[in-house]
Amino acid sequence: MQQKAAVIGAGFGGLALAIRLQQAGYKTTLFEARDKLGGRAYVYEDKGYRFDAGPTVITDPTALEELFTLCGKRMEDYVQLVPVNPFYRLQWRDGSCFDYVNDQAELEAQIAAFNPDDVKGYHRLHAYAKQTFAEGYVKLAAVPFLDFRSMLRAGPQLLKLQSWRSVYSMVASFIKDERLRQAFSFHTLLVGGSPFNTSSIYTLIHALEREWGVHFPLGGTGALVEGLGRLFTDMGGTICLNAKVQEISMEDNRATGVTLQNGEAQAFDAVASNADLMHTYGNLLRSHTVGKKQAKRLDKRRFSMSLFVIYFGVRKSYPDVAHHTVLFGPRYRELVKEIFKGSELPEDFSMYLHNPCVTDTSMAPDGCSSFYVLSPVPHLGNAPIDWEVEGPKYRDRILADLDAHYLPGMLDNLETCRIFTPQNFKDELGAHHGSAFSLEPVLWQSAWFRAHNRDDQINNLYMVGAGTHPGAGIPGVVASAKATAGLMIEDGLRRSRDAA
Repeated sequence: MQQKAAVIGAGFGGLALAIRLQQAGYKTTLFEARDKLGGRAYVYEDKGYRFDAGPTVITDPTALEELFTLCGKRMEDYVQLVPVNPFYRLQWRDGSCFDYVNDQAELEAQIAAFNPDDVKGYHRLHAYAKQTFAEGYVKLAAVPFLDFRSMLRAGPQLLKLQSWRSVYSMVASFIKDERLRQAFSFHTLLVGGSPFNTSSIYTLIHALEREWGVHFPLGGTGALVEGLGRLFTDMGGTICLNAKVQEISMEDNRATGVTLQNGEAQAFDAVASNADLMHTYGNLLRSHTVGKKQAKRLDKRRFSMSLFVIYFGVRKSYPDVAHHTVLFGPRYRELVKEIFKGSELPEDFSMYLHNPCVTDTSMAPDGCSSFYVLSPVPHLGNAPIDWEVEGPKYRDRILADLDAHYLPGMLDNLETCRIFTPQNFKDELGAHHGSAFSLEPVLWQSAWFRAHNRDDQINNLYMVGAGTHPGAGIPGVVASAKATAGLMIEDGLRRSRDAA
């Protein structure tokens, strides 16, 4: 008899897992509480403007292409990815600008303009990053760490790579110019980690970008989500939108199915959750001992910072503004510390500005621009800010800064604007403390120390997404889906043999 699997949550991790399970023979149902697929990769549309709500940086197209190839399909028949150049434009308050590109000669010329001695240092940094990429991503990203022995097997090489050091510390050992240190260490913020606390293994992000480049799906990240959803249904999978799971049904130490908010109950042989970890254990498993214990344990962990995001449409085009721009504020180390440990909103801010229309004009009406800008902020557990009051004020400060320094004339041409705060992360996405990336990716919350892809006590309950190994970011959650799918498929075969 064909086995049935439920996947709760249709973010990138849930979608990738559902596709793999359906292809492997499971009769798979994907439950999504919202009206669209994507999770954090939601899409807002207003007055002809299209806004990707979440991730917009595609750094490993091969991981996505693998899903289509696995199903005997071609990715280009579902979505088209195009390269972005520069990868990022980095700008500082002193007027300095650095275009992070994949052309070695151009990259070295820009580094030399900041500090000629740092060219050789960059060569050493890149060589180190390629080692962490080979060990931390190629070898281990899709390998589930279910017991401490698996951690011990990986330990010697991780120790050799000085994984106890922070990304910033490792970058600083090679690079002397402070602006370049920031340029090559900020990437951890893209996966919810502080450059000053996240393991140096995460320098692999730099090598990953140099390996495959940075890409953008035509039509936005939402078009990629739609393509993955269509692939899943083409393979026979079932999608249930506006279907909020209220509880994971349990019998002893076995998941038996899910109960929806409308009271509908469905039975399944295996259940996987792409929902927030604390939501999964604290709410979906609230009636079970395992859920209560795990929620209590997880609540003591360190969670990533949150984000304040503004989506805005402008009746003006900005062809000279890069697709991805990082706008550093006047402080770096001190600001990052306040973002991760502070009890209130910092006075200053750094920002990431997304200008997709420079790559794809279909994201806005003719001659117009759809932007989003985000600023990392403390999560609600550290800084219980009343965002209903402070959100509009913070929005106005950021927009005024953009208008004055980066997007002249923007305020006079502003046509649509909305914000997404840490409170929205908590209320709309079920994120614990409003954290944007789940568990903070420090060394003692990585690999085996992170939430496991299969629950240790409920052997047919699985996790996928940012809170599990290997972590946040599109490559991370797609890799977690591969690790979780491998376990589920193997366990399903075992159950079939036992039943026979």
